[in-house]
Amino acid sequence: MTTPSSSPSAAPPDAPAIRIGALVPLTRPGWVEAGRHMLAGLELAVHDVNAAGGVAGRRFELVVRDTAADPGRATAAVDELAGLGVAALAGEYHSVAARAAAARADALGLPFLCSSAVLDALTEQPTDWVARLAPPQSRGWRIYADFLIGAGHRRIAVAAEPGVYWASGTRILRDRLAPRGGTVIDLDARALSPAAVCDALVGHHTTALLLLVGFPEPAVPIVRSVRRDPRLAGLMTGAPAGQPEFAEWMALLGEDGAAIPFLRYLPERLTPLGACVGSALRSRLAEAPSFVAFEGYDTMLVLAEMLRSHGADRSRIAASWRHVAVDGTRGRIRFLRTPGVSVWQWASAPVQVVDRDPAEPGRFRILHASEGNT
Repeated sequence: MTTPSSSPSAAPPDAPAIRIGALVPLTRPGWVEAGRHMLAGLELAVHDVNAAGGVAGRRFELVVRDTAADPGRATAAVDELAGLGVAALAGEYHSVAARAAAARADALGLPFLCSSAVLDALTEQPTDWVARLAPPQSRGWRIYADFLIGAGHRRIAVAAEPGVYWASGTRILRDRLAPRGGTVIDLDARALSPAAVCDALVGHHTTALLLLVGFPEPAVPIVRSVRRDPRLAGLMTGAPAGQPEFAEWMALLGEDGAAIPFLRYLPERLTPLGACVGSALRSRLAEAPSFVAFEGYDTMLVLAEMLRSHGADRSRIAASWRHVAVDGTRGRIRFLRTPGVSVWQWASAPVQVVDRDPAEPGRFRILHASEGNT
């Protein structure tokens, strides 16, 4: 594998490790499979950095805390990790937990590179303490809306649960679709049974259903009901939040889980580093790595380079986002200030709309893609 470069300067043999706090959902109600993939990426990058000589001769070390997708646990973890003296924070998949972690990191003056959460406003006010690799929700979900229009869908139902992430996604879709003749019909997934969802889809003459709900409940029973209702044979079911990316989706749904378009954050072709990392991740995970695993790897790659260039002082790290230029697994990473986004943002992160091929569910079909700003 091509390993990250090490600094020519060396630290004393007894120099302490540079510690990075990792926030990862490892227990329910967090999405455990996503957390497992993220942690695999974080850990592999740490291994590779250390194998290449560490950071100025000092070892890289992860201090992992489970957020379980809970904002309170995420906040408490940030407090604990700050007290342990970590140089920075990394990780988090769930937007609500990431937002809580970002707010606390901003208040404490602790740099946080968020790997995977997408809410545009991770903090209430613009901050230099937080940066993000994943594209903001407004960009990714606009691309998904463009895919829907391009596929001929104008009457689109959204089965949603309460929550800031789902509400934000619905608003983005509606704002993007309305000027082009698209209509978004709200269905309360908390109040309606799967059978009632099917009845509502028929009654509203919808051509697409988007699942803005938790996994496995109620996503799995809704998909099963829709796929087995003969009245809805021509309906497209979509899951923009990315649930079908993971093996558990197909394990629970079988053939019903294929041909459901979702967002994932990979380019059409990985970089040479990405191809090597992908093979190593597959060995670690004993399955194909998701885009979340690559996000984890890139997170630590960026932090390692920042620490080499600017040292482990928290204030210097926070002041250096604008200077980052790192060749990651999915492209060259640079952070910019993006309108409407409160944190430093990798503005050109790749975005795809893909689904699983019904003829070969282990293969993903690229339906729509954007590798620049949209």
